[in-house]
Amino acid sequence: MQSKLNFVVLALATATAAFISGAPHAFAQTKAEKAAAKAAAPAAAAAPAAPQSAKVNGVAIPSAYFDAMNKEREASGQPSTPDVGAAIKDELVNREILSQAARKKGLDKTALVSAQMDMARQAVLIRTFFDDYVKANPITDAQLKTDYEKFVAQMGDKEYKARHVLVETEDEAKAVIASLGKGDSFEKVAKEKSKDTGSKDNGGDLDWGPAGRYVPEFGNAMKALKKGETTKTAVKSPFGFHVIRLDDVRDMKVPAFTEVKDNFKQRAQQEQITKLVQELRSKATVE
Repeated sequence: MQSKLNFVVLALATATAAFISGAPHAFAQTKAEKAAAKAAAPAAAAAPAAPQSAKVNGVAIPSAYFDAMNKEREASGQPSTPDVGAAIKDELVNREILSQAARKKGLDKTALVSAQMDMARQAVLIRTFFDDYVKANPITDAQLKTDYEKFVAQMGDKEYKARHVLVETEDEAKAVIASLGKGDSFEKVAKEKSKDTGSKDNGGDLDWGPAGRYVPEFGNAMKALKKGETTKTAVKSPFGFHVIRLDDVRDMKVPAFTEVKDNFKQRAQQEQITKLVQELRSKATVE
């Protein structure tokens, strides 16, 4: 069982959303960086990067290459400027020089490299397909609000600081309860008996968290305890048998919808793409 999941990380994944966007690094931008990029936009509009052209050993570099790389820079918050244009041109020239050298050695003809190049093209096409689908099927604010409200209801308005000892069998759990009843410290028993490697070294400490982050069997048993109380019987879950002690309870500050809206949008897009893939696969003939 994961012992330290925070409120937002629990149910929100961002990696697929970044892939869908076509700009994996864009989500790592800080608010300050975004604000700076936005502030620089008027200046960039006044002095855009000029269309570039170049030849290397008589081979022309397509202007579409420049456009594609410039678009990637803009997606990451870098405005188009003459300096950026020059840097892109220099990068494309270096790439063409190196590509020519590789082709001269026949490296593009090997089966492995040829397959990798084809797969790279395939990945770009798939990414563009996903991006097009998401744009054509936008996630509404109403849907995001509904998802947020469901999540908040699931999490509740309390945080619990609990410890537990996780064992394989009910008899082992009963032995743990008996040991605690004789005066052994919970922390000592957890270090010696618990199979939860994420918490046993800390005396079974699961830190603060809402009941919703745990499996229902565990969360419900924990909520039923009073502060300082330990479960009198073993609590069975898919992980095994637990003996739980509730150390403290406090009100939980739930982040406002505006604070986590983007995270919910990314998750919704991830689910949207997963459903699309499943639908297409169900219609495909796979032999």
